[in-house]
Amino acid sequence: MYDVIVVGARCAGASTALLLARQGHRVLLIERARFPKDTLSTLYIHQPGVARLAAWGVLDDVASTGCPPVDTVTYRVDDVRLTGSSRPVEGQRASYAPRRYLLDQILVDSAVAAGVEFQDETTAGDLLFEDGRVVGLRCRTAGSAWRRERARLVIGADGMRSQVASQVEATVLQSTEPRTCAYYTYWDLPGPRMALHEASGRWVGAVSTNDGATLVGCYFPQSDFQRIRGNALDAYLDCFRDHAPELYEQVAAEGPIDRLYGTGDQRNFIRRAAGPGWALVGDAAHHKDSITARGITDAFLQAQLLADSLPGDLGRDEALDKGLSRYAADHYDLVVEGYHSTLFVAELTVAEGRLAMLRAVAESPELTELYFSMLSGACSSDDFFTEEFMASL
Repeated sequence: MYDVIVVGARCAGASTALLLARQGHRVLLIERARFPKDTLSTLYIHQPGVARLAAWGVLDDVASTGCPPVDTVTYRVDDVRLTGSSRPVEGQRASYAPRRYLLDQILVDSAVAAGVEFQDETTAGDLLFEDGRVVGLRCRTAGSAWRRERARLVIGADGMRSQVASQVEATVLQSTEPRTCAYYTYWDLPGPRMALHEASGRWVGAVSTNDGATLVGCYFPQSDFQRIRGNALDAYLDCFRDHAPELYEQVAAEGPIDRLYGTGDQRNFIRRAAGPGWALVGDAAHHKDSITARGITDAFLQAQLLADSLPGDLGRDEALDKGLSRYAADHYDLVVEGYHSTLFVAELTVAEGRLAMLRAVAESPELTELYFSMLSGACSSDDFFTEEFMASL
């Protein structure tokens, strides 16, 4: 009998398991893949996420991989260029973009050190229910028979297509059709850098990661996906060259150092994040277009929120359900603003009114810092779009 079973050992699942084990709970963490393993990701961790890593005592491990800290962002759209950084969060001004096979393993290792039982190459099957309550699940490791594991709480951290969410029939509170499709690869382009290049119908982002490489991602309207996917590399290179020419010219002769990755399945939804005996974190609870690179940061914030919401004793159903209800309500409040702001960016439109706003921001270092703070999640949109600022436009 475990206190908690966490399904999925990526950013959300491993960090949730880590926090709950440190609270004294007996935690089983299972993962279908064999670790360490890379995964489709923008890699970027905004300052609020970096602050969580520091608070958990694992930021030094991330930095020790050689992933460079990035403390300046360059953002270009039309005739506007903004250069600055977000406000620090709990003393953390820099952002990081570590490769996922490194980051996920660091989090798993930290969870194991805290007492978590970790099993990779383990498939989660049907949840176990008693009187409408989740009480465990069936699972099996490679080549073994199915077994039943019981727990007071089962947490789905199993991604956008979460089987846990499907089996508990988690209510979809908001959803929107996909807005973009995205492709990326890696280039020998030393950093540190975080550069964003926006144009109508296109978006290019570049961020430094491990081993002197830079991830460069290109975004296109979802309506272009069927046309692009048949010749994705040419479409990607054209977008990179046309919208970030100063970067492209530095690396075009050598070409990328990895294959092209991409997806047209960028779902947008917020699910109810908890119910009797179950909870969802990370992409299982809420997923949005990757264009704002908020996924990892949001996963860390959700893990912390869930850990803070649960009672110290998970054996009393009434106290556990109260904590889960609190988590579900607070989870929605945590993610809804970022969800809608991401959908706005993913429209890939450059309206004149927005350009006028950005020109005003570019004239003020204070507003520039506030703007980047809004993008990172270090402040809310209300902090930026004040009545005084809007009136000045």
